[in-house]
Amino acid sequence: MNRVYIKTYGCQMNERDSEAVAAMLRAKGYSIVDNEFDADVVLLNTCSVRDQAEQKAIGKAGHLGKRKRKDPNFIIGIMGCMAQNRGDDLVDSLPDLDLIVGTQKFHRVPEHLDKMIATLQGQGPRPETIIDLAEEVGSQNTIKSHSSEKKQVTAFVSIMQGCNMHCSYCIVPKTRGAERARPMEAIVEEIKELARGGTREVTLLGQIVNQYGLREFPFVDKKSPFVQLIEKVHEIDGIERIRFTSPHPVGFRDDLIQCYGRLPKLCEYLHFPMQSGSNRILKAMRRPYTIERFQKIIEKIRAVRPDVYISTDVIVGFPGETEEDFELTRRHFEEIGFDMAYLFKYSVRPGTTAEPLRDPISKEVKEQRNQILLNILSEHSLRRNKELINTTEEVLFEGPAKKGKDMFLGRTRGNRVVLVKASPRLVGQFAKVRFERATASTLFGELVLEGVENISELALA
Repeated sequence: MNRVYIKTYGCQMNERDSEAVAAMLRAKGYSIVDNEFDADVVLLNTCSVRDQAEQKAIGKAGHLGKRKRKDPNFIIGIMGCMAQNRGDDLVDSLPDLDLIVGTQKFHRVPEHLDKMIATLQGQGPRPETIIDLAEEVGSQNTIKSHSSEKKQVTAFVSIMQGCNMHCSYCIVPKTRGAERARPMEAIVEEIKELARGGTREVTLLGQIVNQYGLREFPFVDKKSPFVQLIEKVHEIDGIERIRFTSPHPVGFRDDLIQCYGRLPKLCEYLHFPMQSGSNRILKAMRRPYTIERFQKIIEKIRAVRPDVYISTDVIVGFPGETEEDFELTRRHFEEIGFDMAYLFKYSVRPGTTAEPLRDPISKEVKEQRNQILLNILSEHSLRRNKELINTTEEVLFEGPAKKGKDMFLGRTRGNRVVLVKASPRLVGQFAKVRFERATASTLFGELVLEGVENISELALA
């Protein structure tokens, strides 16, 4: 009964939490499997940011319940944000659940499973559903192990938990709690371990990552704790690329902007959530900045690093968004020229301050506005990718592509996806690639190997 399958919904932080739970389970003797049908235990790590994500997880749990009714020893658990948000109510709608674990109790999962399995193996009565949602002081320090059976070329590293911003549409402060920073030394040591294991790129994770440590650590030489952390990571041998996500325009100071000019390992890529191009809507969203301030930060970064790639988040159809408001979003979205974007159609989240506003904008209007931005994004991204054709860049290869014989996937420093026909020996390595063609989302190229006449033959050796 030790085979566990973990399915993850939602953001990179959820992916990171799932990795950590998997590592802790392996350390306790559990086997992590890739197929739910091979598993004795299925854990759903859930998201509450959008209703669609919740409904997918609920639907999946309901489907798993059918299997449990045929096999009473089969164990179903729900972890993460939806567990934290809905808590006891989940049992009413999903009576087959065995385990509900909140965002501050991921480290308790192995212990809970041990107890449950021991009861089942002892032929005792089916244990009551375990519900563990309480806040826990120091929980930000419990999810930090990256031990894995597989080499990690790239890794996400959580540097903090929680959020203090309280945007009107967002439920994260309720599901993740207040901001809590991990000790700088612990983060650095974790990344050193990753580097020793072959990791070459790290992404620092936080709900508002540039707010890291503001309550725990002092400014030094006018540098924020977050900048100090980036500098320390920059000194680690073996780590060649650094990224971070997601920052907030509030607190995005000049000391962070200047990092793009003076720290070579910090990649020329920034995910920078705009959410709306209308100041009226930004105020209604409780986003405490103006679109002018947002643009000014981007201008400063581009002055320091002209080749920077910028992605963003935008919500369309927020309650009260008029055609004029959306036109401002469209105009600024186009003028800024984002290279990638996560576009969301607003959905009501229970417990947020925007909930009483309901959802007055139709699905059709939301879809139309979403499509307009998608078209702009696609055109810009394709144009910028085509500009790279016949140029050469260094690519870090992460693993086999999902499709295509002998095709391998890598990324540029600007986070552009690259596909190349090559050998498995390329994984975990940096290699120069000459780009030959492009789509809006992907670059296709050929390895550049100086002094070799038959490049393709060597690449596939």
